[in-house]
Amino acid sequence: MAGSKAGGGISRMAMKAMGIFGGVQVMTILCSIVRTKLVALWIGPVGVGLFGLMNNALEMLNTATNLGVRNSSVRDISQAAGGHDRSLVGRIIAVVRRWSLWLGLGGALLTVAVAPLLSEVTFGDQEHVWSFVALSAAVLLMALTNGEQAVLQGTARLKRLAQVTLWGNVCGLAVSVPLFYWLRQDSILPSILAYALAMAVWAWVLRSRDYAPVRVDRRTTAAVGAGFVKLGIFMTIGNFAAIVASYIFNAWLNHAGGTHEVGLYQAGYTLVNKYTGLILAALGMEYYPRLSRVAHSPKRLKAFVSQEVFIAMAVMAPVAGLFVLLRQPIVWLLYSSEFQGILTLVAWGMIGCVWRTLSWCLAFVILARGDGRVYLITEVTSAVIGLVLNMVCYRVWGITGLGVSFLLWYVAYTLIVGFVYAARYGLRLSGGSLLATLWTLVVAGGAMACMEAGWPVPAAALVLVSVVVALWQLKGLWQR
Repeated sequence: MAGSKAGGGISRMAMKAMGIFGGVQVMTILCSIVRTKLVALWIGPVGVGLFGLMNNALEMLNTATNLGVRNSSVRDISQAAGGHDRSLVGRIIAVVRRWSLWLGLGGALLTVAVAPLLSEVTFGDQEHVWSFVALSAAVLLMALTNGEQAVLQGTARLKRLAQVTLWGNVCGLAVSVPLFYWLRQDSILPSILAYALAMAVWAWVLRSRDYAPVRVDRRTTAAVGAGFVKLGIFMTIGNFAAIVASYIFNAWLNHAGGTHEVGLYQAGYTLVNKYTGLILAALGMEYYPRLSRVAHSPKRLKAFVSQEVFIAMAVMAPVAGLFVLLRQPIVWLLYSSEFQGILTLVAWGMIGCVWRTLSWCLAFVILARGDGRVYLITEVTSAVIGLVLNMVCYRVWGITGLGVSFLLWYVAYTLIVGFVYAARYGLRLSGGSLLATLWTLVVAGGAMACMEAGWPVPAAALVLVSVVVALWQLKGLWQR
């Protein structure tokens, strides 16, 4: 009975966090919809392609220079916050903030240094050097924002963390809209900088002040930060491999198919990966710190992971089905009729998102255990597999093939992290979580099969059933 009550409490905590960040993610999606729609209408596929290329470069630079502190430090902060030594928590927070400043300044200098190389690799000329130099400001701002977000997440100040994301996106969009209208193609870089500045300002305004400031010298900063920086370096190399693979593929696609093809791919990838990924991001804000606090208890780890898989699949089943069912109006609403060619890509990709959800729940165990080397191996292997599959499937099936490659990629990644989960940690998923995963695959795959065959009514019926089942599952979890 006590275990049931505890499990029910955890379920409610997870769903409350999903509710908080789900609402924020809806606003984030709306901001992204407006931004993408305006870029597509006022600038066209070339603008979407340029936006994707510059954001890929920024993401790569931020990942390379942040040393994974945004995620690795959450583990240390949450473990300290779970105890009763407030001075220890304050000291770790001070160390995280100082490391964020150091890394931000270093990242900005590195960006300036490699700007000519990035311009040559991305565009094949030196005409965009100053655009990449300007990105150095965004790299610094993102590093400072990352530090404050890690502190808020690690200390379970989830409402403040949600507010940073919400108001940062709203203010960034408010500045970007007139830029898109007046500057058109020249607005891409200023809009990226506006978003970075807006996020940094709100992160500073809403920063955690719950713990008394602690002064730390450089030696203490290095000593206390050694643990999360070491884990973060492994995370950085692994994440950087994925970002570099994405950057290489976008640059390769730009040369092989042109900026128009890059724009189509970015549009499809955003629908499949970014929008559905917001659901996982909402769940992960509470899930990762919770796993970190019980990282060395196999029984609790197994229970938490199985429960998270069940909750994530309950939400993902209707979302995946609805995306497949409504893919055409969604594409037309978010982009324009010029993006008709990504419809089948989106359908294949949504089936891949089911596998992505499962692998996401399993992979967090590696981070919670602080197993940096294993994380590095899994991420680098995944990046290489994804890059090869993208190139091969594009050559064979064109833009549609990139949806197939997304599905195959996450099937392979799930097998990799599933092997680590079972063989290295000796953990298993519950039967209920596996059945929930199977049901979600049936919904996504069945909806796609019906839509491709021209049977929208059976597809709609299947999606409606998935919505009813999801509401029943979530209600049951809440009432435990």
